[in-house]
Amino acid sequence: MQTPSYPFATDHCLELPPAMTSAREGGAPVLVQPPFGPPAWLVTAYEDARLVLSSPVFGRDRERVGVALDGVAGVIPIDPSSGTLLAADPPDHTRLRRFVFRTFTPRRVEDLRPGTRRIADRLVDEMLDAGPPADLVDGFGLGLPVQVICELLGVPASDRSRFTAWLEALVAGSALSVAEIMASVDEMNAYLGDLAAQRVDAPTDDLIGALVRERIEGDGLTNDEVINLVRALLGAGHETTAAQIPNFVFLLLRGGDYARLVAEPALIPRAVEELLRYVPLVSQGSFSRFVLEDVEVGGVLLRRGDQVLVDIGAANRDAAAFPDAESLDVARETNPHIAFGHGLHRCVGAALARMELQVALEALTTRLPTLRLATPAADLHWDPTRLIRRPDELPLTW
Repeated sequence: MQTPSYPFATDHCLELPPAMTSAREGGAPVLVQPPFGPPAWLVTAYEDARLVLSSPVFGRDRERVGVALDGVAGVIPIDPSSGTLLAADPPDHTRLRRFVFRTFTPRRVEDLRPGTRRIADRLVDEMLDAGPPADLVDGFGLGLPVQVICELLGVPASDRSRFTAWLEALVAGSALSVAEIMASVDEMNAYLGDLAAQRVDAPTDDLIGALVRERIEGDGLTNDEVINLVRALLGAGHETTAAQIPNFVFLLLRGGDYARLVAEPALIPRAVEELLRYVPLVSQGSFSRFVLEDVEVGGVLLRRGDQVLVDIGAANRDAAAFPDAESLDVARETNPHIAFGHGLHRCVGAALARMELQVALEALTTRLPTLRLATPAADLHWDPTRLIRRPDELPLTW
């Protein structure tokens, strides 16, 4: 039987493809052929996803099973997490993650909330001053997370547009070649290296400064590791949240839940969790994992060296884990979603993303209670080649 191509075709980028639902309901991993690399096992069931994401039998370090950089299964020509914390296994992963947790603390994130509110209010002011229609993607959606993460890291405001271009290249999907993607990575690494070098002679209290201190005073963090950690945090803390803001607002407006949050602002934290569960943010399964020893998943024997893609979007709509899983319920009380991953590689920026998304919905529903789409939902364009799903534009009026 022919191996099906993956990602599966869908009429709308925020809906699961019918083939995905069928694969999950089949109850076992399915062998699929992504655009790049060899065939890989696609895991879609919630419990199987948690197993693969947390078990040490599945690694992220391709070198442990002798896989070349261009031999990694995926929907884009190169894994943008390569060389970072996101693609490391213990003991390196444990050591690197310890440095991040030491500097990227919950208190540091919560201390950012008042400043994030000020940024959000300023961006809404700009929308109001310009008047409708306003594109939420290019304005508020992009502006909020890029300003927050750059302030956290200590990136000059004048350079933020450069980061936007570099990060966009990493998630542009198959539209760019390996050479173009690597050129953006090299430019970003060189820039971050310069910022880190400046903090050797002139220490700062931002996150780059803290990591540089760990390199100088700590026990084993190299200069390249500082750069790669910052690059990973930039990618995780910027592009995903920048996409989720317009995704969330689109779904809330389409289903009528935006007005409910205007009337019941106390529901916003629950709504954020439910939207995180409901939105299939990544257009492929999580970055490829490598089977380190023979193991059975969902009744299928996976062999050492096989590659596995976990489709978190599908797992988060598994009826075995979530009652009425295909419905968006902004008041859902129990919500053990895995939108931020699970296990060792669970997103270290989860608290930051939650805070930013809560602040974004608070600012919009409070300041723009009559917000609505300025164009029919059917006319919006969703680029199916992007690694991170979002509309190209989201024109809004009020």
